[in-house]
Amino acid sequence: MNRQMGLLTKKIGMTEFYKEDGTRVPVTVLLAKGNVVTAHRTVERDGYTALQLAFDDQKASRLSKPKLGQFKKAEVSPKRKIKEFRVAADVVAQHAVGSEVDVSIFSDGQLVDVTGTSKGKGFQGVMKRHGMRGEKRTHGQHEVYRHGGSIGCRLTPGRVIPGKRMAGQMGNETVTVQNLEVAKVIADKGLILVKGAIPGGKNGYVQIRHAIKAAIRTKHGKN
Repeated sequence: MNRQMGLLTKKIGMTEFYKEDGTRVPVTVLLAKGNVVTAHRTVERDGYTALQLAFDDQKASRLSKPKLGQFKKAEVSPKRKIKEFRVAADVVAQHAVGSEVDVSIFSDGQLVDVTGTSKGKGFQGVMKRHGMRGEKRTHGQHEVYRHGGSIGCRLTPGRVIPGKRMAGQMGNETVTVQNLEVAKVIADKGLILVKGAIPGGKNGYVQIRHAIKAAIRTKHGKN
């Protein structure tokens, strides 16, 4: 079962970070300040254990009455994003409803899994979407340089196989990148600097969790 503790964050952008030895590292800046616990999930009531976190203030006028009632019950201000993180029962007990979960749950050098929505690039052809090389632009060739070509399968099976690489919408998908390194945690500002690039554009919402593969290796005593 996936039991990774995490936070909801907002992608601020990219910058550079210098290590103590002077090495320059490209990092993505994530704002994680303001994660508030709005509910608990327990085995007795829900069949599993989890923390429900809310992030990023929202105007009350832009939320429905059921949503406002949810925040009122937890005694927290209205938020824009809500996400459940499945964790062990002892972790749920450590965070009371209405309390804030800060960035101290992460540390410098730790491995994390990051989930975001990739940039939408609209309807694209097979060359840009799948990296196909296209046709030769030689004498006698018609204007099909960037076309996908034939997709037929003759009589058997007489249909297009699911998953066929074709033109279509590119991007705007949920993408998870595993085992990224936390370069620096700036606790007083609620910032997390993650080494490398993260899916999505500026001001996009990103989920950051403790790396599941690292947790599995630790559980089985592997380095």
